[in-house]
Amino acid sequence: MANGLTSPSRVGLVEGNSDNNELFLKKFSGEILQTFEESNIFKPLHTIRTIESGKSAQFPVTGIASAAYHTPGENIAEQGGSPDKYLSDIGKTEKIINIDKMLVASTFLANIDDVKNHYDIRSVYANELGKALAVRFDSAVAKTFLGAARDSANLSVTSAGSTYDVAGEAFGRGNLDPTAVDTFTGAQLVGALFAAAQKLDEQDVPSDGRFCVLRPAEYYKLVTGADASNTFSLTSVINSDIGGQGSIASGNVPQIAGISLYKSNHLPSTDLSGGAGVDAGSSNDVFGGNGVGYDGDFRNTFGIVSHSAAVGTVKLLDLATESEYQIERQGTLFVAKYAMGHGILRPECAIELAS
Repeated sequence: MANGLTSPSRVGLVEGNSDNNELFLKKFSGEILQTFEESNIFKPLHTIRTIESGKSAQFPVTGIASAAYHTPGENIAEQGGSPDKYLSDIGKTEKIINIDKMLVASTFLANIDDVKNHYDIRSVYANELGKALAVRFDSAVAKTFLGAARDSANLSVTSAGSTYDVAGEAFGRGNLDPTAVDTFTGAQLVGALFAAAQKLDEQDVPSDGRFCVLRPAEYYKLVTGADASNTFSLTSVINSDIGGQGSIASGNVPQIAGISLYKSNHLPSTDLSGGAGVDAGSSNDVFGGNGVGYDGDFRNTFGIVSHSAAVGTVKLLDLATESEYQIERQGTLFVAKYAMGHGILRPECAIELAS
């Protein structure tokens, strides 16, 4: 001790450095990242590409080639016809995904509140900031998958997205009524998943990477078989004698028809096509004029069956955090942010479940 002064041990100080908050910020940032990862359902279920600069990313789309038996003596390169007898006219196009405006989640922690508090308020704030970004990310990706299911074909040799009417037990949107009450049973939902699997098979969509995301009410119908009046009739997905993997004890159904199953509260359920939704300001119009940004009319929607190739995300700035102690405000401003964009890649890989 010199001149009556002590040198305090600063728990946030990294040895050899001068920032007394350095360790605190790392913990805060790590908690935000952990919450963001844990709260995301759709992140591992689609294609993600990172760019270092620019406002968009291009994804080339190519068609398929044809084959023909060759007649001896004929010139393969010059033999004409419509289509050409030998030469394949392989179609080409591109899909472009734009980077949206930076999305931020922020909060301010007054110094007096921090020192008075009897629990770690920074952890609570970190959790909420991470959760806010995760919900917005997940919701935007979910709506992009639904946009893919309603999108037209990329090329003449590929297929468009599809909608399956579960109550009507048929593909198509013609009989959907936004005001109707869902009356389909769990057994009909199981049938819808097998119909979706057949559709994906017929469109040569790979078996690996298929998934289905449902809202909780519909997910649990797969076990109980319940209809809108909560009349239970247990479905075959829990019958292990015929290969069912569902469990009443855990309330879990891992897979049906080779499709991995998930439940999420991030699937939209209201009409946002008028531009009142939070994603109306996106730089990507995934509904082609039938909505705004990532927002459309989701009143009939309750699930999506898809392959991971249907939708892509382009990241310019991955999840990052910043903090600054503001002496004039006597507190710390915390900001979590990212800059990304979402878009449709292969609509033939997406099927909307509706009723």
